[in-house]
Amino acid sequence: MQRGKLKGRDECKLCEHEVTLTYKQPDELKRFMNKLGKILPRRASRLCAKHQRQLARQVKRARKMALLPYEVEQ
Repeated sequence: MQRGKLKGRDECKLCEHEVTLTYKQPDELKRFMNKLGKILPRRASRLCAKHQRQLARQVKRARKMALLPYEVEQ
C-alpha cells in the first residue's frame, strides 16, 4: 500500500514578509478572523505556531481595548 506524499506547507505569510502584528492595527487583525469575529485556526490562516499565538494575543488585547468586537451581531 502506497502512501501519498504530504505536500510541503507554504511558509507563514507573516514570516515571509517579516510583519509583526499589533493590537493597534485592527484592520490587519480582521483578515485572520471569520465573519462572526472568531479567530481562524492555523490550518485556515496559514500561520506558523509562533505567529498564531501572537495573533491570538493581539486580538484579545484589541478586544479588551474595544478596537475589535467580542462577537458580531447578525
